[in-house]
Amino acid sequence: MDTHGFRYTHCSLLFEAGATIKEVQDRLGHSDVQTTMNIYTHVSKEKKDYTARLFANYVGQ
Repeated sequence: MDTHGFRYTHCSLLFEAGATIKEVQDRLGHSDVQTTMNIYTHVSKEKKDYTARLFANYVGQ
């Protein structure tokens, strides 16, 4: 895996851990949050499932 592969994995894990897009932007040193969003926003199946459960729990109250 090259440097960019590690960087992408690192960002994906940060998002899965709950870091905000602004926190990841700051960590990467991007001056524009759109750059971070365009390149690094990756939502894993686990995160998608978690988000769906959050919504289901909220509306099922």
